[in-house]
Amino acid sequence: MTLLSHPSYFLHPIPCIDVTDYVVGDIQGCFDPLMSLLEKVNFNPSQDTLIAAGDLVNRGPKSLETIRYCKELGSAFKMVLGNHDLHLLAIAHGVKRPTPKDTIRDILEAPDAGDLIDWLQQQPLMLSINQYTIVHAGIPPQWTLAEALSLANEVCTTLRSHRAQTYFEHMYGNQPATWSDSLTGTERLRSITNSLTRMRFCAEDGTLDLETKDAFKAPYPFCPWFSHKSRKTRHNDVIFGHWASLEGRDCGEHLFPLDTGCVWGGPLRLMNLDNRRYIHYP
Repeated sequence: MTLLSHPSYFLHPIPCIDVTDYVVGDIQGCFDPLMSLLEKVNFNPSQDTLIAAGDLVNRGPKSLETIRYCKELGSAFKMVLGNHDLHLLAIAHGVKRPTPKDTIRDILEAPDAGDLIDWLQQQPLMLSINQYTIVHAGIPPQWTLAEALSLANEVCTTLRSHRAQTYFEHMYGNQPATWSDSLTGTERLRSITNSLTRMRFCAEDGTLDLETKDAFKAPYPFCPWFSHKSRKTRHNDVIFGHWASLEGRDCGEHLFPLDTGCVWGGPLRLMNLDNRRYIHYP
């Protein structure tokens, strides 16, 4: 007798499992708000997926608990690297010392520090999930989505290779401010990294202003990266974090800002990719 011919089949149908992908904004070590937010949506790692838009760690009180939890989720967790994640990696590689503002010492001194750092270093700078692209800071207006993904992969390939130490030694700095396909070596990788993990304001040609941190004001010719009318990804759905002073306000069609400044006293924002709804805690 087949399953469909069994007399009890239609009396007891197989339950439909509701599987959901969620993307969360900058956690930055705010572990307790993360747990409360996941409890609010009944997050189930056996069927749901949590995706982080970068900056798992730093500035908040529980960076170690946060990175451990995310790593232990296994295949139920995905992320893109943010500037604070890369800062942790650079410190772990001995090329930078923690500042008084950093709250990552508990990670560096943990007995499983090596495993946590190795795991973090394997993460990408961009993700494509269905029709969505997830990146920490944004995509410069002169890059297509395919170009951005290719350039992000250049950095990821380096991070996963023997060249990672050299990368971290040259990662810091605001120059070159303008992208060029002719850039090579550490300058090329630094330029890609700055665009994808630090950018807020840029000119139409992608020249970065990495000094201004206001919500919408920057000196001419700089504007928020997403506001340039010629932006080549304007028809792509882009999810991003990094810019807490935006306070999650509407940035335009196809744009989903997730950093609502939890570490600075704001809420933590989660996005349900199935229905595009935002959920906040508190």
